[in-house]
Amino acid sequence: MRLHALLSLASLLPSALAVFADDAYHVDYHHALLGLPQQHTSFFQQPYAGSKAALIYTLSDKLVLGAVNPKDGHIVWRQSLASSDAIKSWLRAGQGQDTVVAAVGSHVTAWSAADGRLVWSAESLSGPVQDLEIIEIEDSEVSAGPKDVLVLFNASTPVVSRLDGKTGQVKWSFEDESGDAPLQVLASGAGIHYVSLHTTLLGGLKIKVVSLDQSTGHKTDQYSLSSESDLSSVDSILFVGANSASPILAWTDKFSRALKVNIVGTKSVASLDIEGKDGVGIDTISLHAPLATNSMPHFLVQIQTAQSHWADVYHIDLKRSLISKAYSLPRVAGKGAFATSTVDANVYFTRITADEVTVVSSVSHGILGRWPLKATAVPDLSDQPYPVSAVSEVVSRSGSAQAVRSAVLFSNGEWALIRNGEVTWSRPEALAGVTAAIWAELPETESLADQLEIESHGNILAAYIHRVKRHAGDLQYLPGWLQKLPSRILANFSGGSTRRPLDGLQKDSFGFRKLIVVATEKGRMAALNAGGSGKILWSMDTVPLTAEEKWTPQLRTSSGGAIAVHDQARGLSLLIDAATGKLLPVDPHVNSAFRHPSTGAAVVSYSLAEGEVRAHTPGQENPIPLWRFLPATDESILDITPRPADDPVASIGKVLGDRRVLYKYLNPNLVLVTAVHRTASTLSVYLLDSTSGDVLYTASHSGVDVTRKITSAISENWFTYSYTLDVSSSSLSRGHQLVVAELYESAIPDDRGPLDTAANYSSFQPAAAPGDVAKPHVVSQTFQISEEISKMSVTQTRQGITSRQLLAVLPESNSIVGIPRNVIDPRRPVGRDPTPAEVTEGLVRYSPVVDFDPKWYLNHKREVFGIVGLITSPSLLESTSLIFAYGLDLFGTRVTPSFSFDVLGKDFNKLQMLATVVALFVGVMFVAPLVRRKQINSRWQIT
Repeated sequence: MRLHALLSLASLLPSALAVFADDAYHVDYHHALLGLPQQHTSFFQQPYAGSKAALIYTLSDKLVLGAVNPKDGHIVWRQSLASSDAIKSWLRAGQGQDTVVAAVGSHVTAWSAADGRLVWSAESLSGPVQDLEIIEIEDSEVSAGPKDVLVLFNASTPVVSRLDGKTGQVKWSFEDESGDAPLQVLASGAGIHYVSLHTTLLGGLKIKVVSLDQSTGHKTDQYSLSSESDLSSVDSILFVGANSASPILAWTDKFSRALKVNIVGTKSVASLDIEGKDGVGIDTISLHAPLATNSMPHFLVQIQTAQSHWADVYHIDLKRSLISKAYSLPRVAGKGAFATSTVDANVYFTRITADEVTVVSSVSHGILGRWPLKATAVPDLSDQPYPVSAVSEVVSRSGSAQAVRSAVLFSNGEWALIRNGEVTWSRPEALAGVTAAIWAELPETESLADQLEIESHGNILAAYIHRVKRHAGDLQYLPGWLQKLPSRILANFSGGSTRRPLDGLQKDSFGFRKLIVVATEKGRMAALNAGGSGKILWSMDTVPLTAEEKWTPQLRTSSGGAIAVHDQARGLSLLIDAATGKLLPVDPHVNSAFRHPSTGAAVVSYSLAEGEVRAHTPGQENPIPLWRFLPATDESILDITPRPADDPVASIGKVLGDRRVLYKYLNPNLVLVTAVHRTASTLSVYLLDSTSGDVLYTASHSGVDVTRKITSAISENWFTYSYTLDVSSSSLSRGHQLVVAELYESAIPDDRGPLDTAANYSSFQPAAAPGDVAKPHVVSQTFQISEEISKMSVTQTRQGITSRQLLAVLPESNSIVGIPRNVIDPRRPVGRDPTPAEVTEGLVRYSPVVDFDPKWYLNHKREVFGIVGLITSPSLLESTSLIFAYGLDLFGTRVTPSFSFDVLGKDFNKLQMLATVVALFVGVMFVAPLVRRKQINSRWQIT
């Protein structure tokens, strides 16, 4: 009766789900980045004629073309235009057009402005693009439609080509056989002009202008400007205007005391004084002019010193070809940025400083609008951020600026939209290009660990007193905990989502709240809150770099929640507080060598030098060489992949279906070395013991495309690597291969091999032990995959009980997949169905092709661009592993390879469970007297 009642009550509960509801876009976060926007390739533009809203288009320094919604800062679309021969980049859009045209390297492409689809593509085999312009004023022979494009190619013989705006086909070309260096091509109402630089005998540069017929490309006129006494390098040329009512050429003299301006089409050169004020030297001079063909011929010259900046506005008289100064804008302390906007024919200049935003008309110096500026969202620990460049859009009515919104790039790398002085949104474009990242525990977790360490090393009385003091100190958090307790209880029993914001730096019960410290190639460091949707906590410039340098430091965790930063190339060592970003004093006596994951003892250090792997003793000023490894002749080492230092193993063997055990070869010192022979197109893989230097396993593959990505990963007792087949081989077809190998102590189940009978064992001399101990038994298999893999990693859990996943970055689809281990198990039976014993192990028949299941994609429908690294970290839940991918984009999530077996789902109805328990309790209390009465009555009954 009681069992029947319990089953009846249990039937009222909802059936359990084997898989929890999808946590997409809740447990993961994504910083979709573009890179630092460039002022000459950024602008506001309507995506099509008649559109009421404009988008912000930019081609960043990372050669990523994108459209950004100015309302919220989200990317509408983006395309990666990376090219091997790219030195400069251009982005242009015709007025009222629905396409944008970009040039990177030798490629010219047109894209739909609304959705980013490719319209047409053109490529020059002679040389890279030197300049790109849109022909705004078409000739009478051109029908309505997309406007044609002018392209200047910097080849051995410079070429100016006119491309059809619809198809990208060449309409005509002009070749400059003079031997002069090409500079720029101009298109305006006065026609097409080709500008080049002629080097004189004395080393000066003379500007030469060639006029071209717009319809045929034939040369119609040519003249030279007397600039050789002023110009010694291209850097002195400030501005070459195009697509404006009055294109101008502007440059400074050798001493930056005068600005020389020429109206294109005339031979006269105006000299404008730009003397510094109060004897302060001038740092930079920049010129801002409108690019619209119907705009007034006005321009602004900005002068920047170390302490202040100001500007002068000039007007051009087209009839008399004269340039005159209209007015000056006052000097303001600090640095600032100017942006030019055109409304109909009116020109407006927007001035952005660290304190305010002002708008003036090019006609008069009267301020049309002024708004105070608030600080940017992300704190910069290195310096107070200031505006570097900006593009603006002005709404003017009744002679005043009603509204202005500016996309401003600040010195800390934040790209923000400022609307009437308020920061509407901010994008951390400085983090585009992360080269190193590391996980860091929260300060509270680190502090507790340190306190427990102190208590474990003291006597009983001292440890007890220390613990009482620690608990007394924790009482200060009791009021806040009690204040949040009612809301937590209601959230837990509401039956809905129990998710709460994780913006603070408080630890949680599941270990999801961790810090991620990253370093960028531009010398900047920042910290992200992994438990707070990847929110940036701090950012700072760490190392000053030139434009050509890239920073790739080494990061490692230190005690007290600190991160040690080491830059071997510059001899730089820093210690940074992960939570605050503050610099900490560095102890020169601290040993920075690699440590054993369990004992903490220093092990052999190794590195790649002069084409070979060299090992030496760590932690010494004069390290002692131990061994070195050199691959086969004419082979070059691509990469060294060590086994992770924190790689827990839950079981030393794999249980077979017949209950026998295959013992794993578990060596914490495994190192996988990949090498290629570029002439023979072969790939060689070497598995080394980093302590002894012995070669444990080798494999070779022929017909490999050595120009493509070859990546590898190693964990526990298995390793994997991926490569691409060479299409030039007639016997091979195009494809991508994934090789997986497992290591065992013996091929025979229940056999430990020679190590089982060995009385002693030496890590430095493993071959001295009885038998061939240094050689594990290897089981490997090759799988065909549909996409190239650029980076690999393996999930980590706290105890190593959960099944591992192979994490792979797919650059062709901009995705990250988590491949289950059982799918790529090398022990899958080949050419036959698995036996019943093998089925119990989870083995299935071998298939040479592995199709990526849509459920494996960790990024879901998002696109993650330019991923160069993957790091993982265990949480306090054994089922869950934390993942962070970095590169151009930043992406983080958490995965459960064996499902969430140790945590309830977010849709679990706790209120219904509590009601069921209460109902059972009430039922038991009601039935208990009846049962007791029945038992008493049965005793008094006469049988």
